Amino acid sequence: MSNPLSNALARARALREHAEVVATNAVDWMFLRGSLVQSGLTPYETLLTGDPMSLRYYPPPYENEIPLPDGEMMPVQRQRHPVPLILVPPLGVTTESFDLMPHRSLVRYMSARGFHVYMIDWGKPELRHARLTLKDYALDMFSEAVAEVRRHSGVQDVSLMGWCMGGLLSLMYAGASGDTQVRNLITVASPIDFRGSGMPARLAALVSTPAHLVRRYTNIRLHKFDPMRWQTPGWVTTLGFKLTDPIGSVTTYWDLAKRLADREFVESHSTTADYLDHMLVYPVGVIQDMFVHVLLDNHLAEGHIELGDKTADFSAIKADYLAYAGDRDNIVPVPVASKSVELVGGEEKEFRIAPGGHMGVILGSKAQKMVWEPCAQWLDARSDLDVSDEVSRVTENAMQRVQSRRRAEDPTL
Repeated sequence: MSNPLSNALARARALREHAEVVATNAVDWMFLRGSLVQSGLTPYETLLTGDPMSLRYYPPPYENEIPLPDGEMMPVQRQRHPVPLILVPPLGVTTESFDLMPHRSLVRYMSARGFHVYMIDWGKPELRHARLTLKDYALDMFSEAVAEVRRHSGVQDVSLMGWCMGGLLSLMYAGASGDTQVRNLITVASPIDFRGSGMPARLAALVSTPAHLVRRYTNIRLHKFDPMRWQTPGWVTTLGFKLTDPIGSVTTYWDLAKRLADREFVESHSTTADYLDHMLVYPVGVIQDMFVHVLLDNHLAEGHIELGDKTADFSAIKADYLAYAGDRDNIVPVPVASKSVELVGGEEKEFRIAPGGHMGVILGSKAQKMVWEPCAQWLDARSDLDVSDEVSRVTENAMQRVQSRRRAEDPTL
């Protein structure tokens, strides 16, 4: 028979320990929140530094296995696929998009799956970048990054994988550059048809009538406005994103209050909140292009878009193509994203729907099982070549860097 006094003391100790954990997590969240943020921890090398774009290379993880969101461990594949994978984040967000937490890091996962992983870092635009346009990103900077990937990897064929506007920029590059050695192309939650449904269609309907009247009866043209006079701070992007789900933006703090005893949840919440609270400004030149060519004229849905003196023609893209959309995405609903498969000119193309909203489909806890793993499997069979001496050299150098890091951390190796 249990002792009532002993049971009461045990419950009291458990309550005290629970209260101590809650208090510690609450104090850290209020005063030491930076210590809870786990984003951007995967090691990388900077291969190219520009203004504002740079290029990163993520060597293979030095660990023998990495953690996954479900708590399982995945062995690191040491044999590398020759065809490099270039990850393309959207504008308006930081590079932490693809390296949010150690167990929810797309760059780390793809590197562990045997890919040479590169990522374009669009940088943090400032006022002096206000005149940057879609052409600057999709052609000039993109071409520079791809050329450096080819130089570093020793391979001409490349794979592109972009989320949201990162996918759009990938499509624009492939459709306008004449680059026939984009072997594989993946887009996730990338908006194409702004007459499709959901928020893009409502926004287009709201602005199209007055905008067309202005076009018809006045000489006012959006591209005539000086971008330097209209640049906004980054918090405007943050506010706009949060207004797409205002209730969720508030209730997430109630979830935090209920789970303050769960350190892992507090770290995850703090990391995601830090990411969302530090979104970046869109250059006004890009906004002008998107507003006129995409929102008003819906040119993307017709399979083309003007990029300065060039035209991106999606029918010219011959790469194998895979597109994803989130089933609960209210920013880029399924009908808005699915149009791309009809427009790309390659023979092998497929559209898939995965669980999640606009962020969840690529960054959420289910993304690894429902998007990352299928994408890695899709790329596996499309990323092998006859390995040249140059590719072998790059792979060997990457492995030597991994071993050097391992020896630095563990001198017994």
